[in-house]
Amino acid sequence: MDRRDFLKQSSLASSLFFVPNFVKNIEYLSSQKINNKKLVIIQLSGGNDGLNTIIPYTNDIYYRSRPKLSIKKNNLLKVTDYLGFHESLQPLKNLYDQGYLSIINNVGYPNPNRSHFRSTDIWQTASGSKEHLTSGWVGRFLEQYNNNPYAAIELDDSLSLIMKGEKKNGIATKNARILYHNTNTPFFSKILKNQTEEHLSEHNLGYLYKTMIDAKSSAKYINETTKTYKTSQEYPNNAFCNQLKTTAEFINSNLDTKVYYISMGGFDTHVNQNIRHKKLLEVYSSAIEVFINDLKKNDTFKDTLILTFSEFGRRVKQNAAGGTDHGAANNVFIMGENLNKKGFYNEAPNLSNLDKNGDLIYQIDFREIYATILNNWLNVNENTILNNSFNKLNFI
Repeated sequence: MDRRDFLKQSSLASSLFFVPNFVKNIEYLSSQKINNKKLVIIQLSGGNDGLNTIIPYTNDIYYRSRPKLSIKKNNLLKVTDYLGFHESLQPLKNLYDQGYLSIINNVGYPNPNRSHFRSTDIWQTASGSKEHLTSGWVGRFLEQYNNNPYAAIELDDSLSLIMKGEKKNGIATKNARILYHNTNTPFFSKILKNQTEEHLSEHNLGYLYKTMIDAKSSAKYINETTKTYKTSQEYPNNAFCNQLKTTAEFINSNLDTKVYYISMGGFDTHVNQNIRHKKLLEVYSSAIEVFINDLKKNDTFKDTLILTFSEFGRRVKQNAAGGTDHGAANNVFIMGENLNKKGFYNEAPNLSNLDKNGDLIYQIDFREIYATILNNWLNVNENTILNNSFNKLNFI
């Protein structure tokens, strides 16, 4: 690995400095916009148990497979004659009742991988299970259809693979003010002040200097655009809510960002799942409702689409430790004000037809969801970003 590749993969580059090498100065405001649509991507990291999230409460196989772990009929929120929400998802059911939620069941891909890291890579790069890509699908979207360093923001201290292109990348920050402060420290400013044209043209140092210039310009734009707006919405005090609160402030400030990426961890529930999962779903559900209410209050929800996924589901059968092990297909949540297909997009999982490992068999390839969002929401050619052609669905 040469020095340029090392810099691109290092934690330093992937946090503060790992910003696209597009332009040198802050001429971003005049750049061409695709449209005003925003996409918020949320990963439930660890493998959310979809069967205990959306419960097939009339299915005897579900209860036989989970004698201690199943959600009893009188402890769930019934939404159809055969499917119900976990009791912690009342805020999500409120959104369902308003027509703001589409639930896509049985989402996965051929030859599923049950490793957290590998399956996350597959979802983030939109690759096949045997294909290894070094760029994420959002990163490729940025490279082909946008030239703003801040067009994709991850609400974290470091950048995930999904946001990295081959040459251009998104930006990672939890706080616009801190990002701006960090790019204006004496050390940072001294390095940029002393750079020369010779440095900028040098293969390895040139890359670092240019990314630092872009980081400084991006930080200034984000800070100046968002500093005059603070939400009045009351958010619960936890890390996930803080990410959504910042995202709402960015969106409601009219920041010229197309894609936001957030990850909520803790869903690897091998042991004592019931208590842990209940709390996780409560945090997720309540935060989403507040977030959407914040956007609605500011008339920005109509231009925002929210995608929630997990890198895989869990096994149908409970394990001996009061939890569930890594599975395959799972449900995906799509939230928005202008959904074509509200409620349940397709049929519930077929528990009588499992794969050899006792996992759900996928019916919808996750890349069909990406293709639909790229084409129907972000209004771009999905084939050039996904490197293949996939069927498009009709949820938007």
